[in-house]
Amino acid sequence: MRKIIHCDCDCFYASVELRDDPSLKGLPVAVGGAAERRGVVATCNYEARTFGIHSAMPTASALRRCPNLIVLTPRMEAYREVALQIRGIFKRYTELIEPLSLDEAYLDVTDCDAFQGSATRIAQAIRQHVRDEVGITISAGVAPNKFLAKVASDWDKPDGLTVITPAQVDEFVLSLPVSKIHGVGKVMTARMADQAIYSCADLRLRTLEELQGLFGKFGQQLYDYARGVDSRSVKPHRERKSLSVETTFAQDLEGIETAKNQVVDLFKELEKRLLRVENKPLSGVFVKLKSADFRQTTIDRRYQGELTTVLFEQLLEEAWPRMASPLRLIGLGVRFDSKVEKTTVSKVVREEQLDLFS
Repeated sequence: MRKIIHCDCDCFYASVELRDDPSLKGLPVAVGGAAERRGVVATCNYEARTFGIHSAMPTASALRRCPNLIVLTPRMEAYREVALQIRGIFKRYTELIEPLSLDEAYLDVTDCDAFQGSATRIAQAIRQHVRDEVGITISAGVAPNKFLAKVASDWDKPDGLTVITPAQVDEFVLSLPVSKIHGVGKVMTARMADQAIYSCADLRLRTLEELQGLFGKFGQQLYDYARGVDSRSVKPHRERKSLSVETTFAQDLEGIETAKNQVVDLFKELEKRLLRVENKPLSGVFVKLKSADFRQTTIDRRYQGELTTVLFEQLLEEAWPRMASPLRLIGLGVRFDSKVEKTTVSKVVREEQLDLFS
């Protein structure tokens, strides 16, 4: 039986900012892009959340809800430094660490001898080390698999620890709302409600075939999760599949020629990010557009040749008729060939959090 810990820092960016500037304590604080540049909130503290502010909310909307909100420009280098410090604490107990982002990771402590092999006590020790040495709080979930550990880490936030023992799995899962399942968002939750599926107990009433018919490939995962089953191992080296850059414009772009003029700068940024990482062959390219009224479309093409601005301009021209309105956002991206071992073309992690401030 595996012993998995999922660790998730509480309001990570905001916590680092409050640690470095204690005068902000007790005030509503968000980290994100400027409202006048159509920025969005990356994260916010719990004082801000009482106003209904949340991640990915436009900063302008957040300020309307809370005029006294303190919006701080992100300091990515500082956050990376803190993340590496926390990663070092994890490594005291295991080398089997699978980072999901700067602020969360899975740990497999099955073979760890510390605290007589108690995953609960290891999690307690990690949380104490982070508090004492880093100066922020981290929540943790302990369970026999990744699915349950992630659910558990979010169960008692902030600064919480939730443990699901093997003997407790069945009882815990039966009462678990489907909205707590990773990958089930608001849209799928509504779809499930239409089928009278509200909890994992309801999922268990459906056959595998029924769930696959309703939810496609995800149906197999739902079938397993409803029974507390997740055979995925903790993978220290996660394969990266794509890289993208995007920008949200302070003013909407009118006309396709104006939009095409933005491709050059975006392409330069894409090239810079590609140079930072190990080589890997391409398998495709894509362009993403978002209209002024928040409609979104993506043109995706298989491609293994040389990257050029002309290539992305052509994709933009294909995507343009779908929008037929001013644009607020353009993104360029590449996908990597996961089947080829020997590498010849550069790759990089898609920096989702950085994209929020592009």
